[in-house]
Amino acid sequence: MRDPGSCGPTISSFTKPAHPDLLLAAAFVSDAQYNRNIPFKTSPEAVRLYYLYNHWIMRTATYFFIFLDLSLAVFEEPAVYPLPFLVTSVLEVLCLLVFFGRLTHFAKVTHRSVFWKDTKNICIMIAILLSLTDLAIYGVLRIYDVRSIRWSRIVRPIFLINFAESRQIRRAFRSIRNTLPEITYVFLLFMFSLLMFSLMALKLFGERNLQTAEGLPYFRNYLEIVFDLYVLVTTANSPDVMMPAFDFSSWYALFFIAFVIVNTYIFMSLFLAVVYNNYKKHLKNEIRELAYMKRRKMLEAFNLLKEEEGAQFVVREARWKQLVKLVAPDISSSHRELLLRISDDEQKGFVDKKSFVQLADLLNIQVVTLKIHSHPLGQWVPRVYASGVSRFLRSMVRHRGFVWTYDVIILINAIFIALDEESPYISYAEWVFLALYIIEILLKVYTYEPRAFFGKNQFWNWFDTLIIFAALTATILNTTLKSTVKYNSQQILDIVFILRVLRLIRIVDSIQRFRVIMNTLINIVPTMLTFGGLTLVVYCVFAIVGMELFHGKIQFFPANSNAPHALECGNPALKDSLFARAKYCKNNFNNFASSFIVLMELTVVNQWHVFANGFANVTVQPAKLYFIAFHIIMVIIIVNIFVSFILEAFFVEYSLEKSEVETAIERKIQELGVGVQEDELRDEQLLDNMEGAEHDLEGEGGMKAQPKGLVFKIASKRYRTVDALLQRMFEAEIPLEDEGPSLEETPNLSPVPSAQAAERPV
Repeated sequence: MRDPGSCGPTISSFTKPAHPDLLLAAAFVSDAQYNRNIPFKTSPEAVRLYYLYNHWIMRTATYFFIFLDLSLAVFEEPAVYPLPFLVTSVLEVLCLLVFFGRLTHFAKVTHRSVFWKDTKNICIMIAILLSLTDLAIYGVLRIYDVRSIRWSRIVRPIFLINFAESRQIRRAFRSIRNTLPEITYVFLLFMFSLLMFSLMALKLFGERNLQTAEGLPYFRNYLEIVFDLYVLVTTANSPDVMMPAFDFSSWYALFFIAFVIVNTYIFMSLFLAVVYNNYKKHLKNEIRELAYMKRRKMLEAFNLLKEEEGAQFVVREARWKQLVKLVAPDISSSHRELLLRISDDEQKGFVDKKSFVQLADLLNIQVVTLKIHSHPLGQWVPRVYASGVSRFLRSMVRHRGFVWTYDVIILINAIFIALDEESPYISYAEWVFLALYIIEILLKVYTYEPRAFFGKNQFWNWFDTLIIFAALTATILNTTLKSTVKYNSQQILDIVFILRVLRLIRIVDSIQRFRVIMNTLINIVPTMLTFGGLTLVVYCVFAIVGMELFHGKIQFFPANSNAPHALECGNPALKDSLFARAKYCKNNFNNFASSFIVLMELTVVNQWHVFANGFANVTVQPAKLYFIAFHIIMVIIIVNIFVSFILEAFFVEYSLEKSEVETAIERKIQELGVGVQEDELRDEQLLDNMEGAEHDLEGEGGMKAQPKGLVFKIASKRYRTVDALLQRMFEAEIPLEDEGPSLEETPNLSPVPSAQAAERPV
């Protein structure tokens, strides 16, 4: 089945004659399948343009130029890899032309009133105009050797956020926007607590003439106290900030303990609770709206294709097949027939309204077609392969005890890896382990049909085999090279060590609960990319602002440099500072790459106050507000939303793994007995020679004894995204007759004839 990111029908599908209603219905189904809420015109020409707009090549090109536009900061002054201004300006103009063309294409497929009311489009146009204006002004001033600021670079992330393809990132921003009011109340209480504790600290310690470890006055300036206690909330300066008072009197430790309990443990946990609660609430509201939108699109498609059958309206089988061929042209005939069997369960020759509405979800379930072969040895030497010894050997390999035995071998191997490599006995033991692993692979290939064992979905089998044979090759090469005195084989030896350690990853697949957790993490990775885009936007904005504020203020010099103030990072203001003593000179905002590294270190939080103090020393003290703002936005808000998402995703995926929720397509595969001879399929009808056994790969990549033929296998019993799962949950609560709020009642809908929803801007 196609990847979820594909656009649906190919361009060639629309060069063939197709009924306008069928083409429009396919557009609705494709939108429902991929949760697109773009209001498009319904004329045949507009529909064809709309398909072209959603084609994967067009979307990939858009993303390419968006990231090219963002990456120009690497080549512009201050540059990591300098390029002439003419080159970067031409590339930027090219990107802006592509963005304008994409926007023009969108204007061609949607209604004019909708286009000009959509804030996303206005934001993109304004960003294009600002970028061109700034580029022209900067170029003219450059001719006259007048230094200016490329202020428009800060608007470049707007293109990543506001194009229609980035709806997931916009949803994350909307979650932040909707959560901000509740966060604001908690933040105000937190600041009140911080200010109160700072005032108490001033009164307790300000008049006692205490000094810090650097010999500076301790807690005598109120604003400095506020900053130091804010840093203590993040635990970055604990226990350093407490030590002068603690040295003076042990009782003063109670003040800091109370402060940490109230502000670090209570308020920071409260931030997470508020963010999680509001994120979940607003996410469910948006998913409910998406469920209504998908329902309406499927009903629009049904109304275009429906015919009267007795007292109800239905879609005829022939019409349904034409639709599925248009929406999903690359699925197999057997797969398409399987979907028809599910939609027309009683084989009446038509699909009713309720079953038709489920088509978008059925198309989103990845079905793998497996061709069953007998083992080659069973054909070449049937008597030997069917002998009693052979059957006993194969049953032994299939037994769970075989897996446990090799789990124990892996653990023993881990102990030997940790031991001294110079010992000859350890070196000999490594050959023993390699031999055991090779024997394991050979036994499995002997037991299980090789093409199934090394199928494209058998990740762990491929991983084991490649790691073992790579380790064998590297070990042989390392042993050979050791005999050559003049050759240093340390690099080969490093590869051997790494490959040996990687073998231990096999234990993850052997233990069921480990496998559950790993599968859960793998399944939520695609949706985690949304927050990667969100983080990229924040990093880009702060990196550009940081370069303008701090560029050139701190320099890095090699350890043997004789440059003036090399020990103070090129700035005498850092003399005797913790920043210089810690040799943080390379952490600067002198180019885009260095800025990203600094922001990453600030996200980790540890020692972030050292960065803030260092850059404040070389500029002005209010520069600390830059670092505080980044901590609030990135760590308190975005990281907490990210944690909320992980919690929700993990709870959902983990519960699904436990309950083994079955979909209609899984039940139908079990009911029919999954074996289909696709090569002999006539008139796209399923043959009656269904296999009764359950044909599925076992945990260790093996296969049960199976007859020849094709079988269907669900690639994953879990939904690809949490949004998809929640949407299915809400759809189950929506009666078929309930088409959702009217267009006038739903805020994010546009009053267009196609009754589609306009996606809300950020």
